[in-house]
Amino acid sequence: MSQLFSPLSLGQVTLNNRIIIAPMCQYSANNGAASDWHTIHLGQLSLSGAGLLILEATAVNPEGRISYGDLGLWNNETQQALDKSLKAVRQYSPMPIGIQLAHAGRKASTGKPWEDIGAIAPDDVNGWQTLAPSAIAYDDKSPVPKAMSQSDIDSLIKDFVSAAKRADELGLDLIELHGAHGYLLHQFLSPLSNKRGDNYGGSLENRMRLLLEVFKAVRAVFPSDKAVGVRISATDWVAGGWDLEQSIVLSKALDELGCDFIHISTAGLSPEQQIPVKPNFQVPFATAIKRAVKMPVIAVGLITQAQQAEDIICEQQADGVALARGILYNPHWPWHAAAELGATVTAPKQYLRSSPHGQPSPIK
Repeated sequence: MSQLFSPLSLGQVTLNNRIIIAPMCQYSANNGAASDWHTIHLGQLSLSGAGLLILEATAVNPEGRISYGDLGLWNNETQQALDKSLKAVRQYSPMPIGIQLAHAGRKASTGKPWEDIGAIAPDDVNGWQTLAPSAIAYDDKSPVPKAMSQSDIDSLIKDFVSAAKRADELGLDLIELHGAHGYLLHQFLSPLSNKRGDNYGGSLENRMRLLLEVFKAVRAVFPSDKAVGVRISATDWVAGGWDLEQSIVLSKALDELGCDFIHISTAGLSPEQQIPVKPNFQVPFATAIKRAVKMPVIAVGLITQAQQAEDIICEQQADGVALARGILYNPHWPWHAAAELGATVTAPKQYLRSSPHGQPSPIK
């Protein structure tokens, strides 16, 4: 029996299989509000046969967007627009759906990737003042962010709480807090971007403080029968930066707080990063953290083949595998993986006749 297609519980949320659709920004929102594109995009992915769909990085306030086209969840308008898309998707798919709540920090205020304009200055159209733990720009092409005051930090935590309440009202099953890829919570973690002299900077305990406070605040308002997890970059891939040893300490702290899962990526904080990109290149980080915690660990990064994913689960390198670009390229990747591994996936009745003639169907 395929282990990839065995159930997985994230807290009290049970997935039919261990394939997770990772958050993927679409840069197609209007002032933070989901558009028809989101309905089409999410609808397609919800029919993939994966165990869980996590919505793209969703900003908890306007300044937290990566680009001016990013999804948000900070007022009634953004909530109602997302509700419209989710209602359409849920008509045809029972797949659990989660959301990644995020703030981009110093990597905010950019153009859409295909516009190739990079960071946008605060006084330019579609730009705004960015925030960060310290007034250190991401690179020499980016504006210098404003170092956050205690008042800014308090407001940020309140914004995460507000977004979590809205996520619950939307009927979402899960929240993933974005502490990876060089965005704000990761910026507080890394000594490369956090040079603060207060309780949020300096020691590892202090640098972890904000992420742990956000987790506790969100967990307190999100129903206990729904899951709250965290995505981290396990290393900056830069000497003197955030690394696996510190990630293990953070993961243990989250585990003790009742975190329901941890999703292990890497990088994104510094343009100086040196990443040895190859299949499974991030899996060893997930494996090391899995050995240190009780909660489920999700691996991600160039996992593209069915047997590759199966081996990760069978060898207990991780509890789940996440796909991003691979499932955009092949939205029925789980169908094909099930066929290869002798398993089955759930599909809409409209698609039950889709298997090639003379071949056993992996869908039911």
